Amino acid sequence: MKMAVKLVVGSLLGVCMQSALALELQSSDVSNQSRMNKQQEYQGFGCDGANISPALRWKDIPSGTKSFAITVHDPDAPRKGGWWHWLVFNIPRDTRALEAGAGNPASGLMPKQAIQSRTDFGKPGYGGPCPPKGHGTHHYPFTLYALDVDKLSLDQNATPVEVDSMIRKHMLGSSTITGLYSRK
Repeated sequence: MKMAVKLVVGSLLGVCMQSALALELQSSDVSNQSRMNKQQEYQGFGCDGANISPALRWKDIPSGTKSFAITVHDPDAPRKGGWWHWLVFNIPRDTRALEAGAGNPASGLMPKQAIQSRTDFGKPGYGGPCPPKGHGTHHYPFTLYALDVDKLSLDQNATPVEVDSMIRKHMLGSSTITGLYSRK
């Protein structure tokens, strides 16, 4: 009987400890609620940044995670529904980091199975912040999602709304770092 009680208590302790851990997204390039660098700014539409996606890493993965997705969406954009800057999904479950620049589809830095789909810039890959001049500070949430499927049944031509909907349908957990950006 004592052995059974120890097993139950040990199992409960393990469950409690795992639920205390929350998926955590980190970056050496973007700090939460801080201004992003010119390096991340879009190149085009009047912006002249380097358009380099930030380095990202994550830990404390929820149980049952089979893949990851990352989105960046500007809710402050002056159009209904905001502006989608980056959507990447089917990131393999054993991946724990993306190097700076992985958002450029030509860089070869993204895991082969991962798919970067079309953004509101009209093409796949990372599109950095480029708020209208004088429009104030915009928020750019970089959100990592742990998903319960190996792959979303979408391709690089999927719309941002389709990708967002599928991610939310399969989400086990998420973590966000919100970068800030404005132009004078």
